[in-house]
Amino acid sequence: MNDRIIIIGGGIAGISAIKAIRETNSTIDIHMISNEKFYPYNRLRLTKGLFGNLSSEDILLQKKEWYEINKVNLHINKEVTWIDVKEHEVILDDGDKLNFSKLLLSSGAHNYTPPIEGIEKENVYTIRHLEDAWNIKEVVGAKKKLLIIGGGIQGLETAWELNQHGEEVAIAEIQSRLMPMQLDIRASQILRKIIEGYNIKVYLEMQVYKILGENEVTGVSGENGFEISCDMIVYNAGIRPNIKYIKDTPIQFNKGVIVNNKMETSVEDIYASGDVVELGGRISGLWNIAIEQGKSAGYNMIGMDRVYKNIVPVTTLNAFGISLFSMGNVDEDNCHYSLIEECEDDKSYKRIFIHDNKIVGAIVIGDTKKSPILKSAIENQTSINEFDLSKIFGKDEMIIRK
Repeated sequence: MNDRIIIIGGGIAGISAIKAIRETNSTIDIHMISNEKFYPYNRLRLTKGLFGNLSSEDILLQKKEWYEINKVNLHINKEVTWIDVKEHEVILDDGDKLNFSKLLLSSGAHNYTPPIEGIEKENVYTIRHLEDAWNIKEVVGAKKKLLIIGGGIQGLETAWELNQHGEEVAIAEIQSRLMPMQLDIRASQILRKIIEGYNIKVYLEMQVYKILGENEVTGVSGENGFEISCDMIVYNAGIRPNIKYIKDTPIQFNKGVIVNNKMETSVEDIYASGDVVELGGRISGLWNIAIEQGKSAGYNMIGMDRVYKNIVPVTTLNAFGISLFSMGNVDEDNCHYSLIEECEDDKSYKRIFIHDNKIVGAIVIGDTKKSPILKSAIENQTSINEFDLSKIFGKDEMIIRK
């Protein structure tokens, strides 16, 4: 068998792997298998620009001719059902088999469906695929009250897009604050106040137990019988890796496919990258991490011996008339102290987290133009003694919190 690399999945991790391979190897046979009927596209655009131009041609990760130029055999609308590890074959849903010398699992993830009674009712949606966004756009104008279940980035972006489209929107979040993994208590308070300034009601500590209505949605109920009226729901309750096709193989998995720092799985010649990966007990689900993991896997599949270095997670939000940036360790209980600047307008907030005298995390709400400076400092573990604070903090009083 001639050398052949097969990539399962049509996302940014797989694309990044192809780019890494083609940097030094222009001849090895590459096949990419995607279970969607479109050329690989940018999923981030689905919630960031829900009511913009979401044609399949306008949100492509790469132009169609890119695949021909880079000699990539793209198999769209195909599903991998199983991997025959012994024979080095992937089995497709139409019965076809493809041999591989190296295999990359980049099959991504799907949106988690929370265990809510009635979640199968009509007018309940989630956004993961292009057609999900199309379906929402088609029906939303006929609805009066929309509820977003989940106060993470995707849920907030969806709420903002719907609000700007003139819809009446509310948000139900199970945690005690919005974006608890990315924001401290004060930043979450500021964000909530800004959101509610757009007449978007935010319900915190709201666990939805039941979706009301016969066939179509009329509302939801939560703890102690508390009810919220709505006629459409969009839920965003986290992701789960797509690993069904490896469950009867020797490839080790837990929540995701387990890999080492070279993106190698437990089976020789098989690698993984992106949202399907579990590394160090964690699943990232982040764009910048998927890119770097894809690159590392690509290099290693052609023998370049590259070690994936952990990427510091970055979260950005541009909505509700503000810009928000969060990066690194923003847990004050795991830091020695922090520096805070808060403006009186309740729309600006900056906090830098320091541990062992090094900058390890930051939160910025408002002017994020200087966030690249903080990003560099966090990535390089810059000493706070060597950092020019005047580049970040302005005239407002800076608070030191230990």
